[in-house]
Amino acid sequence: MGVSVNVAPKTAIYPSLEGKRVVVTGGGSGIGAGLVEAFAAQGAEVHFLDVLEAESRALAEELDGAKIAPQFHACDLKDAGAIAAAFKRIGPVDVLVNNAGNDDRHSLDEVTPAYFDDRIAVNLRHMVFCAQAVVDGMKARGGGAIVNFGSISWHLGLPDLVLYETAKAGIEGMTRALARELGEFGIRVTCINPGNVRTPRQQKWYTAEGEAEIVAQQCLKGRIEPSDVAALVLFLASDDARFCTGHEYWIDAGWR
Repeated sequence: MGVSVNVAPKTAIYPSLEGKRVVVTGGGSGIGAGLVEAFAAQGAEVHFLDVLEAESRALAEELDGAKIAPQFHACDLKDAGAIAAAFKRIGPVDVLVNNAGNDDRHSLDEVTPAYFDDRIAVNLRHMVFCAQAVVDGMKARGGGAIVNFGSISWHLGLPDLVLYETAKAGIEGMTRALARELGEFGIRVTCINPGNVRTPRQQKWYTAEGEAEIVAQQCLKGRIEPSDVAALVLFLASDDARFCTGHEYWIDAGWR
């Protein structure tokens, strides 16, 4: 019988993150909300962008007692102008976490040119423009960290996700290209590929039996939580990871 690893861990504190200005895209729910909470617990100045206003305002209210209360910015990341305006309001950034995405299921015969453009905008294009928005500030500050979110999905070739997986594969290429281009300025660019993380959104796609099948394929027999993903992001954003750049980092319990 396998041993479950779902026990509460003791978490690390990174002094280098205290007071840092951090932006999390898609921070209003799911993994993103876990990231906002984790950075706030480090004493960082957290700003998060999302289109989910009710969920985001509730999260900001919930975390209002943090040392530096996180700030929510309503922003449609499909709109490059809205991205530029949001980052102008926020000011220079030390850490950008490109987390936002949407894994709606679709078959190939349902894809139209308009839907293709929409899915790429939702899952890939905004990451380029968010990175573009923070680079000058990071250069002025002597460096920074950009953490992009990829996905295990395209490595496994999961069904009904052709455009999502296309975008997520592109994110890994973008990460390597940006790491090379920005490294001379002390800006690190990494990518995280999560496995199946237990969030309300993911749970709507899987039955209890489906979840059990995924766990059975993992080396570690537990469910990955947003806090587990956040722990890896915190490390990559911190000065402890000062020579980590240009690569993908997996948190999938050994599924792949």
